[in-house]
Amino acid sequence: MASYFCPCPRGMEAALAEELGEIAQQSRTMKVHNQVPGGVHCSGDLLDSYRINLHSRIASRVLMRMGVSGYQNENDIYDLVLAQPWEDWFTCGHTIRVDVTAVKSPLKSLEFTTLKIKDAICDRFRDQFNKRPSVDTREPDMRIVGFLDKTQFIIYLDTSGEALFKRGWRTETGDAPLRENLAAGLLRVSGWKPGVPLFDPMCGSGTILCEAAQMVQGVPPGARRRFAFEAFNDFDPAPWQAMKAAIKPNPLPSEPTIFGSDISGDMVAMTRHNLRSAGILFDVPLKQIEAQEVKAPTEQPGILLTNPPYGERIGVRGDSTLPEDELATSFYSAFSSTLKQRFTGWTVFLFTADLGLPKLLRLKEARKTPFFNGALECRLFRFDMVAGFNRREAAKPKAE
Repeated sequence: MASYFCPCPRGMEAALAEELGEIAQQSRTMKVHNQVPGGVHCSGDLLDSYRINLHSRIASRVLMRMGVSGYQNENDIYDLVLAQPWEDWFTCGHTIRVDVTAVKSPLKSLEFTTLKIKDAICDRFRDQFNKRPSVDTREPDMRIVGFLDKTQFIIYLDTSGEALFKRGWRTETGDAPLRENLAAGLLRVSGWKPGVPLFDPMCGSGTILCEAAQMVQGVPPGARRRFAFEAFNDFDPAPWQAMKAAIKPNPLPSEPTIFGSDISGDMVAMTRHNLRSAGILFDVPLKQIEAQEVKAPTEQPGILLTNPPYGERIGVRGDSTLPEDELATSFYSAFSSTLKQRFTGWTVFLFTADLGLPKLLRLKEARKTPFFNGALECRLFRFDMVAGFNRREAAKPKAE
């Protein structure tokens, strides 16, 4: 059995652990262990790493632990890396890349630590074969990841290759695209399930819609791409092909349940293109319309989930000649009225780095959950658009 670590966007650890638990139900050997900031530990056989790579929508990578030990200096790290049987997994002909992350490590230079890890791998190959693998930082065959905390060092071999949010379908993006695994995590945290109406009124390049549509259709996120484990020395394609062949797509919906719109016709066209690239075979109605003008797309209430523009991005939503604050205030005031008047019974989720968003909307959030979009601290605000919202708002005494 191997130990694995699956990193994910910060804040998504519980959602990832839940998802990994569902994937583990397909396996006799996979077990989910503890959550830590930035990821989830699990274990299983090598086929379980294939399974996670194929099915996890929220993990960023699947890292296989090669070794772990305490350390006092870079030489301790070198010794642990040198002792690992890298030649069991790849050859001198493969290119490598080494990345190191650290939390409270006393070591002065992560760059020097990265160099020591690379040297140890290359020295092991040179000692055995009188040759060494080359470094390729752009498109390596093998990625090696080191993690340091205050006292412990762990060395991992990445089974994924390119980060898992790169599903293989995205060919076009907007200015500030949401990563696919973050969008999938937001869908899970929102409680959305296939069959429930979903609407993104500021869909951009359509990441949320594509992730949701693949879930409806039963397309695993890793079905259309390659992985690093396919280049491992003893890779056996038969069980991997069998795993992919066992995928049973869901019946296509007879009525649309996923809807999107955007003020930009270019973005609507991009979303349409990305849905096709993602292999979506059913209709996802899209409109070019301002978010303030939208109406609920179904009589049945559902979930509105969107990543509204903030900062510079809001310029595309209205008159960019207005000062940003005035533009944001007028936009969110109008959008708030639309939500109250036209989305009774809907649950609204807005994912944003603008932590003052509820004040701009003049709405009290039912819940706010912190997440990170890369290094950017964000919130997922939930608003329950209960019936009678307008009457209650109108009845409130106006502030002097």
